[in-house]
Amino acid sequence: MNDPLSFALALTAIFLSAGLVKGVTGMGLPTVAMGLLGSFMSPVTAAAILIIPSLVTNLWQLLTGPSLQRVIRRFWPMMTAIALATALSTMLLSRINPDWSRTFIGVTLIVYSMYALLGPTLEISKSLERRTAAIVGLTTGAITGLTGIFVVPAVPFFQALNLSKEDLVQALGLSFTVSTLSLALGLLIQDSLKLEQLGMSMAALIPALAGMSIGQRIRTLLKPKTFRCLFLVFLLLLGIELAMRSFV
Repeated sequence: MNDPLSFALALTAIFLSAGLVKGVTGMGLPTVAMGLLGSFMSPVTAAAILIIPSLVTNLWQLLTGPSLQRVIRRFWPMMTAIALATALSTMLLSRINPDWSRTFIGVTLIVYSMYALLGPTLEISKSLERRTAAIVGLTTGAITGLTGIFVVPAVPFFQALNLSKEDLVQALGLSFTVSTLSLALGLLIQDSLKLEQLGMSMAALIPALAGMSIGQRIRTLLKPKTFRCLFLVFLLLLGIELAMRSFV
């Protein structure tokens, strides 16, 4: 987009929508934002613009929960693995062909939405959690660094642990916050985090917070399962569009 006004309007609409989704579901801001931004700019630029809205909204989610210390004690090995893998794999995001990056983003959206729509309900025991948490963290970090999307496989993993609603929301906030900070560090190391992009990221925070506030109100009016289904179908279609773009 060469027209500054069109770009500003698109950025506002994207982060308003992404914030709305997060307000209703407690997640989805980076997923929606990366998918939509990646359709008209390089994924590495999209990831840089994502940093501040993602960090602020996820810190908000993390710090408003009741059991921060307990969640950190339980999941610190996984968070360490996420941080290391994200920072290292971000090197690929800044170097590979943007078309391939879009394809990776599209495939990630397809896999996540299909699993969430059709996958079985899993349960992970405490012993299995201890054995697999670091592997899940490394995989999540690798995918985050390649795509700027934080949800796979961390979200299905957390959902399979039978956490209370409050602990689940706070654990997701912790994971997304660590992922955002690690992504920012990786971009900084690669000299891919520019002052201009940080300015756009700051500007994007306003519609993201507005959307999140609206989403929290919608959550009281709309059945969460209905919204979640519509959201996942949207992600699936967006993922197919991004994945196919390199082949047309």
